[in-house]
Amino acid sequence: MATIEITEAGFEQTITENDIVFVDFWAGWCGPCKQFAPVYEQVSGEHPDIVFGKVDTEAERGLAAAANITSIPTLMAFRDKVLVYAQPGAVNATQLQELVTAVKGLDMDEVREQVAQNQNPDQNSDQNSDQN
Repeated sequence: MATIEITEAGFEQTITENDIVFVDFWAGWCGPCKQFAPVYEQVSGEHPDIVFGKVDTEAERGLAAAANITSIPTLMAFRDKVLVYAQPGAVNATQLQELVTAVKGLDMDEVREQVAQNQNPDQNSDQNSDQN
């Protein structure tokens, strides 16, 4: 599957209706974004089971702000509706392939458990104070 343009209106639907979604936040004036684009397109063609989306941060300022994008390109990966990767900076084809493999190989039960622990830090500190 080739890359698709994602807008603010379709972002949530794209994340919720697909198992794995990679999102490239970019802008037309960004040199590293232009260098990364062909790599992203190439790798997307090698993984038809994954959605590779692109968000133009100039056209989708609200979405970029909601995603806390402060540097571009920024690459995000979602698996089963959970953000599992978010990192600014372009990567090469090998690094992107390794990232795709890593995301596919995640133990999502473990990821969900870690997310739950991060959302309930009081529970963790209660457990720590019980041990003191």
